[in-house]
Amino acid sequence: MTTRIDTVRLGGQDGPEIGVQGFGAMGISEFYGDTDEAAARDTLDAALEAGVTLIDTADIYGSGANEEFLAPFLARHRDEVTLATKFAVERRADDPRHRGIRNDRAYIRQAVEASLRRLGIETIDLYYMHRRDPEVPFEESVGAMAELVQEGKVRYLGLSEVTGAELREAHAVHPITALQSEWSLFSRDVERSAVGAAAELGVTFVPYSPLGRGFLTGAFADASKELSGDDYRAHQPRFSGENAVRNSALLAPVHKIAADHGATAAQVALAWVQQRASVHGLTVVPIPGTRKRSRLEENAAATRLKLTASELASLEPIASQVAGDRYPDMSSTSAARE
Repeated sequence: MTTRIDTVRLGGQDGPEIGVQGFGAMGISEFYGDTDEAAARDTLDAALEAGVTLIDTADIYGSGANEEFLAPFLARHRDEVTLATKFAVERRADDPRHRGIRNDRAYIRQAVEASLRRLGIETIDLYYMHRRDPEVPFEESVGAMAELVQEGKVRYLGLSEVTGAELREAHAVHPITALQSEWSLFSRDVERSAVGAAAELGVTFVPYSPLGRGFLTGAFADASKELSGDDYRAHQPRFSGENAVRNSALLAPVHKIAADHGATAAQVALAWVQQRASVHGLTVVPIPGTRKRSRLEENAAATRLKLTASELASLEPIASQVAGDRYPDMSSTSAARE
């Protein structure tokens, strides 16, 4: 039977009520190999059955294909879904590998119209700046996003991969409802400043890759031998060669806790992220992604798993021992600007 998850308010009492766990749709369209579209659509249905109502996408995922994939689902369930999408990472048709970052007002207005068209909706519930261009002042970028709220094209604003200082600066221009950044047992650099700032400002924290792009499921003893060429993880430092072997060994306490609870390693990793809410005093809504109903149900059940103080203590050292950076190029992450 599918676990029905609890709910929280996005960004405090004025925000919409959403499931305490969201859904990251990125992998449906790109990055993790081929997708069975029928199975992916069934997984979206399973999400709503479980009360997973925050659906997360971005204009870069599949160069817009992910937003288009979600459109029929949104048409059927618009009142049940809180839809989040993002702008800022520019992809060129003549060079798909190009990743420019644009935060200027003209680009933001162009991007929002394109996302609305692809999604087939009139208003985006939560609109994120996907990556920060430090050369563009928040007065321009967040100011332009605020205009979209005034015009009814966007309801709430979010940022991704910003530092605590940047979050405070942006929040002074217009209230920021959510901060989305990588946060997991393997990745805790956000705790330097971003988490504290979010707690102080009442901003909901939305951890992406809470399963370490699948590594925390325990499926990759030596990822370089197991990942296909169209899986971008094959080129990520933590999944490569000796790093993968070393990182796999770090999961021993995760597997032990999972066995003690009759749970999976993935559920333990998700429970750890979820319990950051009580540790740091803020609302936390992780967005694990999957293309399978069974995994969606497994992920949702993790919201009922409570780890003890001693279990949390045994997991505490893991992040400091991880081999390899989060990305081959860390220049656009918040960690690079701390």
